[in-house]
Amino acid sequence: MGPILLPARMARSRLRQESAAQTGRRELLDLNRTSVFQSPHGSLDLHSMLLDEYQERLFVGGRDLVYSLSLERIGDGYREIHWPSSALKIEECIMKGKDASECANFVRVLHHYNRTHLLMCGTGAFDPLCTFIRVGYHLEEPLFHLESHRPERGRGRCPFDPGSSFVSILIGGDLFTGIYGDYWGRDAALSRSPGHLGHVRTEPDDERLLKDPKFVGAYMIPDNEDHEDNKAYFFFTERAQEAEAERGAQALFARVGRLCVNDAGGQRILVNKWTTFLKARLVCSVPGGNGIDTHFDELEDVFLLQTRDHKNPVIFGLFNTTSNIFRGHAICVYHMSSIRAAFNGPYAHREGPEYHWSLYEGKVPYPRPGSCPSKVNGGRYRTTKDYPDDAIRFARSHPLMYHPIKPAHKKPILVKTDGKYNLKQIAVDRVEAEDGQYDVLFIGTDAGIVLKVITIYNQETESMEEVILEELQIFKDPVPIISMEISSKRQQLYVGSASAVAQVLFHQCDMYGSACSDCCLARDPYCAWDGLSCSRYFPGSHSKRRFRRQDVRHGNAAQQCVGQQFAGDALDKTEEHLAYGIENNSTLLECTPRSLQAKVIWLVQKGHETGREEVRTDDRVLKVDMGLLFLRLRSSDAGTYFCQAVEHGFVHTVRSLVLDVLEERGVQAMPAARPWYKEFLQLIGYSNFQRVEEYCEKVWCGERKRRKLKMSPSKWKLAGPREKRPRLPRNARGS
Repeated sequence: MGPILLPARMARSRLRQESAAQTGRRELLDLNRTSVFQSPHGSLDLHSMLLDEYQERLFVGGRDLVYSLSLERIGDGYREIHWPSSALKIEECIMKGKDASECANFVRVLHHYNRTHLLMCGTGAFDPLCTFIRVGYHLEEPLFHLESHRPERGRGRCPFDPGSSFVSILIGGDLFTGIYGDYWGRDAALSRSPGHLGHVRTEPDDERLLKDPKFVGAYMIPDNEDHEDNKAYFFFTERAQEAEAERGAQALFARVGRLCVNDAGGQRILVNKWTTFLKARLVCSVPGGNGIDTHFDELEDVFLLQTRDHKNPVIFGLFNTTSNIFRGHAICVYHMSSIRAAFNGPYAHREGPEYHWSLYEGKVPYPRPGSCPSKVNGGRYRTTKDYPDDAIRFARSHPLMYHPIKPAHKKPILVKTDGKYNLKQIAVDRVEAEDGQYDVLFIGTDAGIVLKVITIYNQETESMEEVILEELQIFKDPVPIISMEISSKRQQLYVGSASAVAQVLFHQCDMYGSACSDCCLARDPYCAWDGLSCSRYFPGSHSKRRFRRQDVRHGNAAQQCVGQQFAGDALDKTEEHLAYGIENNSTLLECTPRSLQAKVIWLVQKGHETGREEVRTDDRVLKVDMGLLFLRLRSSDAGTYFCQAVEHGFVHTVRSLVLDVLEERGVQAMPAARPWYKEFLQLIGYSNFQRVEEYCEKVWCGERKRRKLKMSPSKWKLAGPREKRPRLPRNARGS
């Protein structure tokens, strides 16, 4: 593992973004930007989510229950089906040594079977079962009920263990799964359950095919218009045989596996086994010095972004490191042309267990191993059962492709090594902006936060700029996000944790303020300045077009906002805030620019001086994410402080604060003061209370009120001039 070396521009961009302010859960609720669904029966234990835009419903599978939620507002008008395991099954499960918490029916499979039915499968207290749900509408009311109370056996279609690695996709009535299909969770397989086609799976106990895989995603991606040539792609991480000699037996590689949807197995060899399965390595690495790359080898999530050409979606992979030295995450983008090139390229070969893997240079049999019986492949074979034995033997012994699949630009589009969050889920929306097309990444973390990010590639310098647009605090508690579904049509993101599901609007343009400069500097492709406000950008719209201002690539407010409202430095229009501090105590002057990419500069004007000078920071005065922090206040610190945001040469004053430093002796003499008050971070600024004594008399007097105070006084947030009371920090506010 080599050192991680990043382009200087990327590193500077990340440093600026670390000061990004979170849009807290309370703000999302107040802005009517989110709706949350929690199970009325307690814990949801979410294990599956299915977005159905045709039915306008979100289907959610949990423990013993499945829900139908409205896409309009998921917290309203839900329907539920109770589907528990029988008491006998639960008792048998516990008798076999499983924990009582596992011996329930966890819904792991939810798929559209047709327009009126869903296929649903659950773990069934370690005895999987499947059934159908009737969906649709009757007299404008959504239908949602079990079609049959006699479920089918679900073995091979659903895992026994609710926590087992598992993916599935329904293609033409046949369920394809990446599954650990036995009771003990040891038999990993890619499988097709009996449906319109017969049962086929990978050979058991063949480590050349799968070795301790962690399944991540499954998709059907056509190569052409011939449906007989359709292929299913599986994304997973496994222990890599080809890396054992170099990196040890624990080496993990990310893979994409491919097989023909119509594979029927062999006639004499590989009977009821895949004859077309191939796999290739997915590489996501940062180029380093001396040719040593930093690899992100474990695939965490994958997202398929559909384009106008359904044969060529764009694939986004979210990776983490397997290094013991540092933890990090990266997102890489892959084009189908690169994936197909790897599968159409040479095979990897090894003469025996003691030999190194090498390029296979011998004769490749016909039909080419991994190809489908279809017209585009000559139409000579109607089924894989007709394939010659030598072609099937070759496929059996050469499942690995020699060339890995490399990402676009040969590097990640985003790298995070700060350890702030673990990245878990990804969803992507493609947006048309005034200056081009952008992919907006929504990244779910282990802390209940979704990052909204765009990346901008500079072709001249071959560098990538990461722009964090928002950090959205979705859930009150810092719980991992385990599932995300996206609706570009509705401009909504549906986010699932183990205990709740939330829907969030992609954008809230008016939160960027009422100035052209703030709107432009935000660089949000969903938003543009329309001459009056920051509002939703609609491509091709002629209304107010000549007033429309947007520059996502550069965020050049100085150029875009010439002659527009509040275009320049708005110092004269900036309202002064009054703040009090106590000598020898801490004080925070809060200031967070609307643009998360802005650099903050603090200036101070002392007494009656007309000039301003930049605030010098040291061990006593610190610049922090929330503003300017004085650890130990002095009387000489009194003055007027100006918080200025600087970005792309554009400078404007975000906030001005008049700091009044009170003598410590005067505060101790106050009748309402107590010893704890010396630690109180006094941040007050509204105009009807000019003195701290009046403020304390109004807000803090009374022994009962003080007993109810649950948090440290040093953590109160700065009150603005129009606020009625002190505000708690975001992470301390209620739901």
